[in-house]
Amino acid sequence: MMNKINKLFSILLLAPTLALAAGDHIKLDRAPINEEDMVSLQSGARHFVNYCLNCHSAGYMRYNRLQDIGLSEKQILDNLVFTSAKVGDLMKIAMDPKEAKSWFGAAPPDLSVIARSRASADGSGADWLYTYLRGFYRDAERPTGWNNTVYANVGMPHALWELQGEQVLDEYKVQGEGFMKSEMVLKLDKPGKLTAIEYDRMVADLVNYMVYMAEPVRNERKTIGMYVLIALFLLFFLVYALKKEYWKDVH
Repeated sequence: MMNKINKLFSILLLAPTLALAAGDHIKLDRAPINEEDMVSLQSGARHFVNYCLNCHSAGYMRYNRLQDIGLSEKQILDNLVFTSAKVGDLMKIAMDPKEAKSWFGAAPPDLSVIARSRASADGSGADWLYTYLRGFYRDAERPTGWNNTVYANVGMPHALWELQGEQVLDEYKVQGEGFMKSEMVLKLDKPGKLTAIEYDRMVADLVNYMVYMAEPVRNERKTIGMYVLIALFLLFFLVYALKKEYWKDVH
């Protein structure tokens, strides 16, 4: 009886691992981002507002935080706020979650911290987003007509298809010594408004901004951390000198 219980317990523990091993493993591309590149962050903020903020909210991010990436309050209001929202308001949308669920099958998630929540052992959240936004392809079997190599059977349509164009999955045969295997690779079927290099750069800017949005004080936190470490390092010598002075008569 105990052996059966132990066997069942082992199966339950291994079930998530087996399920993961059975799924398709997608190698994530490295996202070429730079959180200190203000031009890239500003470009990414513009793309986010134009293409993402229609369906997805960023309910933990305020418009005025964009001043941290070099934008003035007037620039934010004139170029990035297309509703009656004020510069100090949160980046919310008017879409009803219930209606969104009926349209897409699930309500579009809030994107405030998506760059942090998608981090995994295979890569950072930035890598996941960068690969995901470049991995859409045409699939007639899906309700939206789109699928994704990173997120299989995704409910989201390809919002950037006019820029990237339309990709399809194409079978690619690899000849080896004594064997031949087939791989499915993405192939551009219909070009978009941007070249492949321009689209990748645009996506990199968008992901760069989403990484910043997930933790706007990240760079400031790093700077403060360095100052704290320097202060502790100097304090160590002062404390050590004080200790030697205090115990010199004892030793």
